Amino acid sequence: MEKKIHQGRNVKRFREMLGIKQDALAFDLGEEWNQKKISVLEQKEVIEDHLLKAISNVLKIPVEAFQNFDEEQAVNVIANTFNDGSFLNTGHTPTFNVNPIDKLIQLHEEKIALYERMLKEKDEMMARLEKLINK
Repeated sequence: MEKKIHQGRNVKRFREMLGIKQDALAFDLGEEWNQKKISVLEQKEVIEDHLLKAISNVLKIPVEAFQNFDEEQAVNVIANTFNDGSFLNTGHTPTFNVNPIDKLIQLHEEKIALYERMLKEKDEMMARLEKLINK
């Protein structure tokens, strides 16, 4: 028996993972949207393609993620892949030789990426606020 993918639940999961409130998603989708409509949308098993596309654009997540993500399958893959620290139950425990300089460079790059992401989010928030003020 093929299990149905619940698209509304997937929208909710990805929205929550991104830390976006229903009100904010509604605001980004347009004037005809509000928190209540987002709540109703997230209860729908199947969402119209044009709405999935709009949500995809706002959340910057591919439409296919909403259409194909199955949490139960993901949990099964993880459960069957990792067991007591071993990978794929091969009994082989990987060792990672990380040069301290490489580690510092990696940490520095991660901090830069985080800073850039925070700046982008600030710019997006400012644009939202300007849009709201201009209404």
